Amino acid sequence: MRKRLFITITALLLVGLMAVPVFAQKTVLDFVWFSDGVEGEVLKDIIADYKEEHPDIDFNIIEVPYNELNTKIKTMVAGGNPPDLARVSNPGELSSALLNLNDSIGQDYLDNFVESTHPYVMVDGKMLAIPIDVTANGIIYNKDYFEAAGIDVPDTEEELDDLWTWEEWANALEKVVENSNARYGLAYDYSPHRWSTLLYQAGGSFFSKDWSEVTINSPEGEKAVEFFVELHDRNIIPESIWLGGENPNTLFRSGLTAMHFAGNWMLTNYRDNIENFDWGVAYMPKGKIRSSVVGGKFVAGFKDSDNKEAAVDFLKYFSSQDVNAKFCEDSLFLSARKDNSKLNYSFGSDMFEIFSNELAVSPPEAGSDWAYNEAMSRIYDDIRQNIVKSIQHKITPKEAVENMEELAKSEIEDIEN
Repeated sequence: MRKRLFITITALLLVGLMAVPVFAQKTVLDFVWFSDGVEGEVLKDIIADYKEEHPDIDFNIIEVPYNELNTKIKTMVAGGNPPDLARVSNPGELSSALLNLNDSIGQDYLDNFVESTHPYVMVDGKMLAIPIDVTANGIIYNKDYFEAAGIDVPDTEEELDDLWTWEEWANALEKVVENSNARYGLAYDYSPHRWSTLLYQAGGSFFSKDWSEVTINSPEGEKAVEFFVELHDRNIIPESIWLGGENPNTLFRSGLTAMHFAGNWMLTNYRDNIENFDWGVAYMPKGKIRSSVVGGKFVAGFKDSDNKEAAVDFLKYFSSQDVNAKFCEDSLFLSARKDNSKLNYSFGSDMFEIFSNELAVSPPEAGSDWAYNEAMSRIYDDIRQNIVKSIQHKITPKEAVENMEELAKSEIEDIEN
């Protein structure tokens, strides 16, 4: 009797022990993440919703500062312990470690996203990430100054057929200075990325779409430098920014300039820091074409992850229309999805929509030039210095684009060798 009881108890204990991992075991996804604002908290809310539908999935959020992001990921990969997911700003920099999504999600999925984001995620024919949120270059203006000068600013879709030309824009800025308290027309960020907006509007580019050719030395490239120099010569842009390092944000906030050429990332800054005048976002002028320049954040999986299937499922969920809308609305970000160009933000929905509309018409080169391109990263400062020398009239715009071309070709040759 005792023996039978012992066997029964032992069997029950074994069954109990075997059952513990069955009920307790979960798939834990390591997710490397960085935040610019509140989006980390928004992600946690989205994950909580996802876990209600997928109780067998848990997440280990590994938060790192942006400037340590790639180092952290490369260290994990080199140590044989890659994350399952990561938020990244340039997937190409990590391409050798990322999961090819061609089969699990499919390249057709990218049709849902702004075209200029595609070069960031497509590397050697492989889709290595999903676009989530984007940034767009554009102009923010002092409504009080333009109203005082009696100048109508194109800031509605109804005015898209009557956008300023470059010359009309420059003339309007001069008129604002003459008829308001603005000292200058335009604060323009000290950035080749921001300057390149003019290059794309002129119909030019730095490189061909496949990066095999340097294309900056063109009539379009020369025209973009020439017009930028003209804006300085006419004292529309103060020389103190590009020649003296003065902060353009400060100039606009203090009311010294009528416009600021920056991007959507400044909206929350100005919401919190401008109290003495009314401001808004305007559509940019049109050169040969309309264009902004895209930047963005993407989420990727990793090819050596032990949880690739679960990671792909979350990628689909996180980038779906409704979830992406929640993430972007609550974080005050522009969505990378075409069908989320009009979102219900708690602040500035009309302004975010203008930035989205600018991206929607931007050419692919406005993305491909700035996607992973080692030559571009090497000549970035040289581009800026050649523009500065043109402003100083030490070289001509033609010489500036010739110098950029020569430098880029030299770097490409060095990279290939």
